[in-house]
Amino acid sequence: MKTELDGGAIIYRVVNGQPEYLLLKSATSDFWGFPKGHIEGTESYEEAAVREAKEETNLTIQLDTGFNHNLDYDMNNGNHKTVKFFVAEVPDDSAITRQEVEISNYGWFAYQAARDRLTYDNLRELLDAAEKYLTKS
Repeated sequence: MKTELDGGAIIYRVVNGQPEYLLLKSATSDFWGFPKGHIEGTESYEEAAVREAKEETNLTIQLDTGFNHNLDYDMNNGNHKTVKFFVAEVPDDSAITRQEVEISNYGWFAYQAARDRLTYDNLRELLDAAEKYLTKS
């Protein structure tokens, strides 16, 4: 079994003192999740996360590596995937330009709305961990 390595970012902005999370909808399915993608060449997880965020949203982000969380799962193609996620805050007026070939829609969501929108349980658990980290609750 081959293992694929990805870097990803839970991008958020603070509105009225609370985080709002950026979710992306896949152009090829009903999947809602966070920006992420394959590590290319000798990239680190962090470099891949920053690059993928730029490609998918046109946002230039700075990661908070104090939060890093791995998601491990088996894919339908028989491969295993490990994705290391970090958090990254952006200004509340940040403009998104989506990568149309990969992303059909996006939105900023408060915690519960984001949790309800995410497609998979492991992403909900990831969001729970990020929310706890960001709000120190």
